[in-house]
Amino acid sequence: MKLYRLITGPDDAAFCHRICDALAKGWELQGSPAYGFDAAAGVMKCAQAVVKTVEGKTYASDMKLGEQ
Repeated sequence: MKLYRLITGPDDAAFCHRICDALAKGWELQGSPAYGFDAAAGVMKCAQAVVKTVEGKTYASDMKLGEQ
């Protein structure tokens, strides 16, 4: 089964650490990151899609994807 996550947040070190954590857990980058300016908050926000193939599991909508 292939899982998909879109990790989003302010463009800061914490966001980069979240991506590094996902990569360390076996997730793979999917496509390029996206950036946009949040005028209300006055900050750049970014998003990165990641995918992971897991064996022996069946998808359920209540899965905690970050824990897979």
